[in-house]
Amino acid sequence: MTDAAAPLSLVPAPQRLRRLPGECRLPAGAELALRSPHGAAPLLRTGAALARLLAAAGMPVALTAQDRPEAAAEVEIVPELFARPQSYRLELRPGRLRLSAADAAGAWYGAMTLRQICRQLSAGAPLPCLAIEDWPDFPHRGVMLDISRDKVPTLATLKQLIARLSELKLNQFQLYTEHTFAYRNHRLVWRDASPLTAAEILELDDWCRERHVELVPNQNSFGHLERWLKHAPYLPLAEAPAGAELPWGGRVNYPTGLAPEDPRALELLRELYDELLPNFRSRQFNVGCDETFDLGQGRSAAACQARGKGRVYLEFLLKIHAEVRRRGRVMQFWGDIILHHPELIPELPGDIIPLVWGYEADHPFAEQCAKFADSGLGFYVCPGTSTWNAVAGRTANALANLRAAAEHGLATGAIGYLNTDWGDNGHWQPHAVSLLPYAYGAAVAWNLAGNRDEAEIAPAAGLHLFGNPELGRIAADLGNVYRGLGPRTSNCSVLFTLLQGAADDALFAGPPTGALTAAALARRGAEIATLDGRLAGLRSLAADGELLVAELRQAAAMLCFACDLGAARLRQPDRRLAAVPAGERAALKERLAGLAALHRQRWLARNRPGGLEESAARLERHLAGF
Repeated sequence: MTDAAAPLSLVPAPQRLRRLPGECRLPAGAELALRSPHGAAPLLRTGAALARLLAAAGMPVALTAQDRPEAAAEVEIVPELFARPQSYRLELRPGRLRLSAADAAGAWYGAMTLRQICRQLSAGAPLPCLAIEDWPDFPHRGVMLDISRDKVPTLATLKQLIARLSELKLNQFQLYTEHTFAYRNHRLVWRDASPLTAAEILELDDWCRERHVELVPNQNSFGHLERWLKHAPYLPLAEAPAGAELPWGGRVNYPTGLAPEDPRALELLRELYDELLPNFRSRQFNVGCDETFDLGQGRSAAACQARGKGRVYLEFLLKIHAEVRRRGRVMQFWGDIILHHPELIPELPGDIIPLVWGYEADHPFAEQCAKFADSGLGFYVCPGTSTWNAVAGRTANALANLRAAAEHGLATGAIGYLNTDWGDNGHWQPHAVSLLPYAYGAAVAWNLAGNRDEAEIAPAAGLHLFGNPELGRIAADLGNVYRGLGPRTSNCSVLFTLLQGAADDALFAGPPTGALTAAALARRGAEIATLDGRLAGLRSLAADGELLVAELRQAAAMLCFACDLGAARLRQPDRRLAAVPAGERAALKERLAGLAALHRQRWLARNRPGGLEESAARLERHLAGF
């Protein structure tokens, strides 16, 4: 905590902030007047949030809807004063607070800024005098959370997350869904997944709306449907029932995508949309349709040979679009497949929203965005948190990827920015690991020019999300231990690969671990142990602060084990696990069993049981190899 004259740390940093002389302390018995063209109703939640903040600062106010010029505090919607939606101006002067906004969302964002200011003040300290003018770079700014590999958060977890994202001025939220909505006629698909129900979506939609967040429905509708197609009743809808070759090498021996030439596939989608969409107020809908790598390797092979794989893909995409538009929605879809066939982009409907995704620091956003911009389409840039396949994340990659998406998205006219948080290979990353990239993604989506500095985001996110600036710094450092270990890997870290193949001798026969040394892993393990030591003595003011610390320590323990395991094997001439001395191997096995038990325990602190067995099995399957 500090005083009114100290520098402020805000996420996102606003477009313009001027410090003014003096201190702001409202007079006793002050009123907070709410004014808008539609009465006080659009501002009631914002007014209540401000009243709570001011009361906690020792300046209680009484809300009023009367037009009282003498009110010491006021919130008003005056659209004619602002060039952009969601804009606001916050003025704190001696004895007076004024928040004006283009709309109700802008007023809410001004209140969230004041919340972050108050968080930095000592008890009873006056507010600093200042003037803020603020507006977003991207009109649509969101987070998409994977709830299909394998974590389905509890409703309480989702509400807490949405409240945090709302404070960061994000205004869209998606739950990536393959099989984790409880469709009435498809219990076989979701029965072990602890899915979200229609009633829960309705409740969550209300929670979002109260915080100016749009809950956008999401249902993958072409590829990534293996959790449907593995069941006998749905197998006839598969493009390649026996599996397919992967474009990056290897193959999957199970079906993954729908057969676009089979009319029953579209019939299934119609049924799903009719049940899912009425639970959402949002008029947008993400239908997925990414990574259809099995297309043309099965039942559509002849069609793809005759008309071209891109044409077959586009034809099915347009059928889906017609169904989405028929239900009064605007369709989002992942743009990766159509980008392989850029000559077809001009044939996309004008109201469709391509999502340009890529998760490495050097992803070619500029080139890909230009292809959609040249066709006049409104599109989103979709970077990622870099937390999946990494346990503690990949901080340096995440921040560079998030910033690059904002830079190239703005340069090419993107209308949205969607930060994606996936759960590949068991969703091993704890919730705490995602908070830092959430914060930086929100910051550069709101105000890129004022939030480029990566050095500022860790303590700022620590203050506002972790409840302790030092926790943000440690989360950033822990997410950087992946760097410099062996050759560069894409979409994962080497330490994660070591964990996934803990008892796999083939893993040590070549890349990505071939360039590692036992000494390098030992040094990195010592760094992780030092970070864990710093965590052990920290406390947090966040409501879930104790759990956040525990989650970071869990990530540290998993990565430290990966270092010790790799070092033990690399010290052996043949690098086989069996060659590791029996006593050392037994100790490693005991640690692995403890990590698996801890994984189960931490999972249930925030998430439903569905998916846990599958995720934990990825660790526990290696125990027999020790």
